[in-house]
Amino acid sequence: MTEAYIIDAVRTPRGIGKPGKGALSHLHPQHLAATVLKAIKDRNNLNTAEVDDIIWSTSTQKGKQGTDLGRMAALSAGYDVKASGTTLDRFCGGGISSVNFAAATVMSGMEDCVIAGGTEMMSYTATLAAEEANAGLKPLGMGAGNAALDEIHPQSHQGVCGDAIAAIEGIDRAAVDALALVSQQRADKAIREGRFAKSVVPVHNPDGSVALDHEEFPRPETTAEGLASLKPSFGALADFDLGGGVTFKKQIQRRYPDLDFEGVHHAGNSSGVVDGAAALLITSKDYAEKNGLKPRARVVAYANVGDDPTLMLNAPVPAAKKVLAKAGLTKDDIDVWEINEAFAVVAEKFIRDLDLDREKVNINGGAMALGHPIGATGSILIGTALDELERSGGRYGLVTMCAAGGMAPAIVIERLG
Repeated sequence: MTEAYIIDAVRTPRGIGKPGKGALSHLHPQHLAATVLKAIKDRNNLNTAEVDDIIWSTSTQKGKQGTDLGRMAALSAGYDVKASGTTLDRFCGGGISSVNFAAATVMSGMEDCVIAGGTEMMSYTATLAAEEANAGLKPLGMGAGNAALDEIHPQSHQGVCGDAIAAIEGIDRAAVDALALVSQQRADKAIREGRFAKSVVPVHNPDGSVALDHEEFPRPETTAEGLASLKPSFGALADFDLGGGVTFKKQIQRRYPDLDFEGVHHAGNSSGVVDGAAALLITSKDYAEKNGLKPRARVVAYANVGDDPTLMLNAPVPAAKKVLAKAGLTKDDIDVWEINEAFAVVAEKFIRDLDLDREKVNINGGAMALGHPIGATGSILIGTALDELERSGGRYGLVTMCAAGGMAPAIVIERLG
């Protein structure tokens, strides 16, 4: 089987994802995608006529985000018309899946040069009506509104699911707040020490001025007392009557009738709403050698797992176990773990279930501090893991994240050089 090499990884800084308030919110999603695609091209002196495919991830493929960003952004970035492109959706997990699919095409021997990545402009998707953003899935939840699906797998709101999991696992408010504080502290240190500098490229306005060249979301002033003072975000939502007596909490209780729970998640210990994009260049060994490209890492293994869609957020642990088995590794072989902080309970449960060394998990902070641009996040995290492996001299990194519908993709990479 052909090796799949990661040659480079770039990303935009993450802008606050609020309409009219974030530094990127006035731009078109295609512009963000083109920014990272151009950076990958220029940094690697890439002959884009030789790019076999561009595999892109965007979760909400509606309106401005609904026109195959993989292809259209490549054209905007000045790529040769021979560089094809496609766009996928695995909800939050798409940014990992785009890299996994790119690696698979190279490992199969069918393609030699593929770019993977993702874009999400949450400042734009926030302007869409709930029904439009969720396509055929009505706002009762990711499955609610589809009677047949609800009957088999009642699904709720992700934040409410996070609170339910916390109750099931005995993870209290103090624990999730403590993890959120660590995330902010680590992100602040990483930014001050320039740990993201290798991957982050500035976003320019159409007139050439700088729109954003730094992380806009982190709150380094965060304190334990400040977090403790925040009111839960999903308590009232859990009990809100969505019609006919249906609530998000009752959706979960249809499967877990004896479960009662209170809110522990809030804005400070949940992932940030942001805009962003990322891209990775994946090639075969022969292509890299022929073109003088120095591989930074290789893809060791990848995996996908489905889990209980009612609780929705619990697939990362089985995904990690599955990809470790495919790689022939154990948890002790992993030097850098990146588990997306969709909600604090996801990362906290992950650490506890796998009995991980906390100093190896989300070393430079996570989405609670830096934000989670849905379809782009997985690609960002792979680049973050690679940068950290190079900084620290580690060998293996594992990246995974929960996705709506109860899914999780995962990948293991090995640093080279």
